[in-house]
Amino acid sequence: METAKELLWLGLDAGLQLLMQPFYYISIIFIALLYRRQVLLERKLFHVRLNGWGMQTWRTFLGGLVAGIAVSIVMAFLGISLTFAAVICIWVTALVLMLFRVRFLCFAYSIGVLGIIQFVLSWFPEWQPEGLLGSAITTISSLDIPALLALAAVLHFAEAALVVLQGSKFATPLFLEGKRGKLVGGYHMQSFWPLPLFLLIPASGGSMVLPWTPFFGGEAWSGGFSMLVLPVLIGFGEMTHSMLPRQKAAVTSKRLVVYSAVVLVLSLLAEWWSPLMIIAAIAALVLHEGLVWYSRNEENERSPVFVHPSHGLRVLAVLPGSPADELGILAGETILKANGTLVHNKEQLHAALRQNSAFCKLEVQNHQGESKFMQRAIYAGDHHQLGAIVAPDPDDNLSVKLKPLSVFALLGMKLNVKNKVAANPGQTKADSTPDKPETVEV
Repeated sequence: METAKELLWLGLDAGLQLLMQPFYYISIIFIALLYRRQVLLERKLFHVRLNGWGMQTWRTFLGGLVAGIAVSIVMAFLGISLTFAAVICIWVTALVLMLFRVRFLCFAYSIGVLGIIQFVLSWFPEWQPEGLLGSAITTISSLDIPALLALAAVLHFAEAALVVLQGSKFATPLFLEGKRGKLVGGYHMQSFWPLPLFLLIPASGGSMVLPWTPFFGGEAWSGGFSMLVLPVLIGFGEMTHSMLPRQKAAVTSKRLVVYSAVVLVLSLLAEWWSPLMIIAAIAALVLHEGLVWYSRNEENERSPVFVHPSHGLRVLAVLPGSPADELGILAGETILKANGTLVHNKEQLHAALRQNSAFCKLEVQNHQGESKFMQRAIYAGDHHQLGAIVAPDPDDNLSVKLKPLSVFALLGMKLNVKNKVAANPGQTKADSTPDKPETVEV
């Protein structure tokens, strides 16, 4: 009972520390900017937004809060030794890496890099510079890398759970240029979660000791314990044109679980035999990059799903709260008929819906290849396609070229549009016919 009271008071104190931590606010602002950029892209492509960036930010905030508490409970039994200087060191490393690629903000990269730096510094024990550099070297040399790698592994277990629960809900539909220049539909799935971690750390002269001994730290826990707050940011980014978002999220989640298990085992072994530390640090980096490479290569090898079949229109996405959403139309299904008329492109769909301005009947083929029939009244202000965003037609003139997102592009909040319209001599731009689609680089 006394231990529970002590933990409660330490938790309240750590909560106050969190309110004074700038890194937690930086994480939330970063996430809000990312989702706002996604909304701008949706408006550019479809002239409408699928989700509000404010609501998306709120959902990830709540998801990160719950995940942070869960990770904190797990780490209370694994154990970790941290100082405020170590927290600053980890975050500075993460922010520097983010300047190269936003995905490098992942905790595994910063801890892996710090582990490699610590290993290199161990070869020069007599090098002790003064000033800020000396303080940084002292902090890096004192980091408990195996415990931090274990924390990174537990964070990726939490990420795997968040991806399967929320990852598909934040997917942005896109028009992409396929292998042979043909436009295909796809999804960009990118999300981040801010996690406040309330970590128990060993403290000499503490008033109480834990009733259990955490794995990392050993005898250091005999002097008592304290609590330190560590705000971290986890996230994932995937692009798919061969799977539905929820399928891609499930596959990504399973791979993250395997990655987390491998890193966790290596970190535990590194605590037992210190020479394995450098192997665990390198593995955290290389395996993470391997997941990214494997996913991209897999997408390149698979056939696209969001292309129109010989009969009907393939649905790429459905606007939340739209008539199509109310009717139960799902992404990946195929609209075969509208008001009894076969449809093969957007113009035919729009014309068929206008045959009856007050009512519509649809025949839709589901994922199993079975037809389902639905009907609904049409009201003023309804989306002209009932809120169904279909896969691109061959004559669509706008596509997206995905580029690695940098922090400068995120702060700039601009979508770089490259107009690839080729005009003949004496022909005005308005009269020209595009040879290739206009490309939005994001």
